[in-house]
Amino acid sequence: MREENGIVLWKEHLNFSVRKIERTMRIIGLMSGTSADGVDAALVELEESAGSLHCKLTAWLCRPWEPEIRAAILDACRPDAPLQKIALLNYRLAEGFADAALQLAAKAEIPMNQIDAIASHGQTVWHQPEPIVMADMPVTGTLQIGEPAVIAARTGRCVIADFRCADMALGGQGAPLVPLADLLLFAHQEEGRLVLNLGGIANITYLPPSATPESILAFDTGPGNMLLDGLIAHFTDGRLQYDRGGELAKKGEVDENFLEDCLCHPYFLKPPPKSTGREAFGSKYIQWFAHQAGERGCSVETTLATATALTAETVARACREWILPKNAIHTVIAGGGGVHNFTLMQMLTKQLAPARVTRHAEFGLPDDAKEAVAFAILGYRTLNGLPGSLPAATGASRPAILGKIVHPP
Repeated sequence: MREENGIVLWKEHLNFSVRKIERTMRIIGLMSGTSADGVDAALVELEESAGSLHCKLTAWLCRPWEPEIRAAILDACRPDAPLQKIALLNYRLAEGFADAALQLAAKAEIPMNQIDAIASHGQTVWHQPEPIVMADMPVTGTLQIGEPAVIAARTGRCVIADFRCADMALGGQGAPLVPLADLLLFAHQEEGRLVLNLGGIANITYLPPSATPESILAFDTGPGNMLLDGLIAHFTDGRLQYDRGGELAKKGEVDENFLEDCLCHPYFLKPPPKSTGREAFGSKYIQWFAHQAGERGCSVETTLATATALTAETVARACREWILPKNAIHTVIAGGGGVHNFTLMQMLTKQLAPARVTRHAEFGLPDDAKEAVAFAILGYRTLNGLPGSLPAATGASRPAILGKIVHPP
């Protein structure tokens, strides 16, 4: 890894690439996660040459969703959400994604016609990786909205979207998809590294020394900011959207009995590969958590402390159960919105000792930009006919070329 006129990240060429690409490409990655707090956009320059992939982060930004749009997103994640609202929101969110891409290009002072493509993850409103029976057939499914045709029309650029579907068609979870970027950006010859994303859902990627696409382990551990944000909004009637710095949780004491009951949730007991979202830990779970806290006489501060401890404990237990029996973790590299919650980071540092806990920023990557960078990388691979999923992480039968390509009108 080196720095030269910006952030430059390097990793040797992945061994399952099918051909060599020499041309530099500029791609904007767009991401709105399960927290639904805004669009992260990253402009990345990518080039494969001499057996290496070079990724340069030129510029990035976060464009918050308007409060009414965020409320509409959360409402659309309900299983009984009206189809009309989802259809309209699909197009409304696309305008926000397009605006973020245009704003980022202007910030970087690069004309949009010099951007090769936009890779948009979209906004997940439903993710069903475990099959349910429909018309006598078990089926899985996932839905990300933010219509790519609108983004292409507004920006005049080719758009790659719907990254999860191809992996699920091959029997995978469709998630997590960021591990390929983790492998490229953070793998080390001698250290075992855990890349931890603290978004709405917390997820981990374990990179053993000299990691390969086949040797990694990656999965969602459980709720991250989603539960904490939902609880603080519940207790303040929406006046606050998150516990800034974890200050309220810091004032409370963890209810250990409550925490142990929470840890009995079936998701925490499942082996990987696995992924989750608002379907399991969204509004119904938040309501259940708040009700249980009330029944136990927990104060707001104790409730938030216990919810924060749940995130830290489920990350730590996942490591103890699935990684540490066979592998050492030397360094934990955390990113996502949760790194700004100092109470959560203190709990994680204690739980994951003796591993050193640090942040993406130490490696030259802004803490909130990694997932947008990851989808720029995935878009690059799709455009060049290269697979973007890692079956070791998703459980798919083979690597898949991800996404659907939409050309501008």
